[in-house]
Amino acid sequence: MNYDKLESEYKEILSAYLNRQSEEALYKGQEFSRRILGEKVSPEEIISVHKAMLQDLSPEIPDNILHSLDFLLEVMIGYGIAYREHQSLRHRQQEIQTEIEIAANVQQTLLETKIPETDSVEIGAISVAAKHMSGDYYHFVHNEKDSFSVAIADVIGKGIPAAMCMSMIKYAMDSLPDTRVAPSYVLGNLNRVVEQNVDASMFITMFYGMYDLHKHLFSFSSAGHEPPLYFDAKKNEFYELDARGLVLGIDRLATYQQYEKQIEVDDMVILFSDGVTECRTEEGFIEVDKIIDLIRSYIHLPPQAIVELVYRDLEKIQDFQLRDDFTLIILKRKV
Repeated sequence: MNYDKLESEYKEILSAYLNRQSEEALYKGQEFSRRILGEKVSPEEIISVHKAMLQDLSPEIPDNILHSLDFLLEVMIGYGIAYREHQSLRHRQQEIQTEIEIAANVQQTLLETKIPETDSVEIGAISVAAKHMSGDYYHFVHNEKDSFSVAIADVIGKGIPAAMCMSMIKYAMDSLPDTRVAPSYVLGNLNRVVEQNVDASMFITMFYGMYDLHKHLFSFSSAGHEPPLYFDAKKNEFYELDARGLVLGIDRLATYQQYEKQIEVDDMVILFSDGVTECRTEEGFIEVDKIIDLIRSYIHLPPQAIVELVYRDLEKIQDFQLRDDFTLIILKRKV
């Protein structure tokens, strides 16, 4: 704003208020304040203009009043510097926020996966980031008509570094020579990639499974990931599937054991990240039994409905404040 224009407009508003002390004049003063904020006029400039206007409108004004305005001017100079620094930081924060939102959208596009549609296995999946960018990752590969593969991984940590690791894992998986490869081979390959390319302070857990749609045989390996739950429909009971292995990136020469599980009709394999098991309430972490109880309460529903309802309930338990990235996948044999 031009200084002469600022002076002229301020004088007009101040004169109106000194003459009538009306609400209308005060309102104009508020409007003027909002406009000069946008024009980045500093507080000390306003004090300076106010003093000049006061001397012009009331030449007989006492010296102590003028001296007090000089003092206020000095105070406002320091305030103005701090205010401009604050505005600069706020502007920078808005820029970073915008960059994070763009990066989150890019990550969603990079990590996007399509859930396989088969006649014999029904799949439900949900993944929700605690912050803008997720350190969880899940991915499906549909190998023609005879099998599909599923991967779920979790970076120890959250935010941008974790998200960058996940993007690297995705590209490493895409570069594998064949989509239908043994889970133990996949993890061994990814372990070498992580060990060579990821900072030593970061760790990645991963579970990789391949479902044979003809034999209904689920082959899987784990790299320190949460062991999956298995629901035996005939016995109506849940238990953990044994799956052990070293976290990715610890030892370049690590090998991974491969396990197999025959899947029966109506049985379910439940995969999840630690954001599910580490949900916290005021009393502490929830137990796996609580998750099992929730799944059991919705077990008559399709897998997609189950994962969404379990997420809703766990979110509610935590007062709708997700503390960690949350990923839950259910595979259910239909026929």
